[in-house]
Amino acid sequence: MSLSATTAPPSPAAPPPDVPARRRRGYLFNRLDLKYSPYLYIAPFFLIFGAFGLYPMLRTAWMSLHDWDMVGEHTFIGLDNYTELFSDEYFWNALVNTFGIFALSTIPQLLMALFLANLLNQTLLRAKTFFRMAIFVPNVVSVAAVAIVFGMLFQRDFGLFNWLLGLIGVDQIDWRAQEWSSWTAIATMVNWRWTGYNTLILLAGMQAIPKDLYEAAAIDGASPWRQFWQITLPMLKPTFIFVVILSTIGGMQLFTEPLLFANGSIIGGNQREFQTLAMYMYEKGIYNLSTAGYGAAVAWAIFMIIVLVSLINFILVRRAAK
Repeated sequence: MSLSATTAPPSPAAPPPDVPARRRRGYLFNRLDLKYSPYLYIAPFFLIFGAFGLYPMLRTAWMSLHDWDMVGEHTFIGLDNYTELFSDEYFWNALVNTFGIFALSTIPQLLMALFLANLLNQTLLRAKTFFRMAIFVPNVVSVAAVAIVFGMLFQRDFGLFNWLLGLIGVDQIDWRAQEWSSWTAIATMVNWRWTGYNTLILLAGMQAIPKDLYEAAAIDGASPWRQFWQITLPMLKPTFIFVVILSTIGGMQLFTEPLLFANGSIIGGNQREFQTLAMYMYEKGIYNLSTAGYGAAVAWAIFMIIVLVSLINFILVRRAAK
């Protein structure tokens, strides 16, 4: 018998002593990566929000509790600034103006956006891409340019709208001199600029609705109007609520359009005919440095009003869509 036949095969070499430790470290690292890496990815947003969102809000809340002079002393006065709001006629005037413009702009804007979105969603419509791009153009235009153009259109002596009204025997209107006329002019400006934006959001929601539902409804004999009422609106409810809340936030914070319509006057007309809450906050908090604390209280009042109105709109839209 040969020597090679009786020799046992060599045993496998033992792993280095640090291999199990490395495996444990790798396993621990993988667990930590799966558990905490998502928080690391979203951390930049929260850091930026904390620096430019949360801190200014808390700072404004602290300022609102003081008689805050931007160039002088800061005296703690508690809720006196908020108490003063209830007796401030200029604050209530700005609140009425804001809600007036909001009603004239947001409601027609959403109805028009819903109509246009449904129209652009039709399969028989030609050049749909062109129309979808064209309807967004007003939102791309600078708000300053929009305000200048509409300011010329609503001029008292040489404006286009007064000329058209003169053709049917209506006297010239000084659009900046009365509440209802200035509200209408500003609401027209807002509607022209933001209707296309809301239309595209609603259109995206409509395109997410399964086409099988419409085909089944058509086979059952449902008219296009019944399909819209029974399928489109209920399925579009989450998107429509989102659009309503966005429009509410924008409407309650309206600032640039009325400011430019007033030719830069922060009081919004000679008698504050269209001064909004945001304009009044700017007047008290920034324009008048000695009342910065009161301006901060106005800012927090706007925040609470937005939350309240958004909640009311959310409830109303949910009930209407059932």
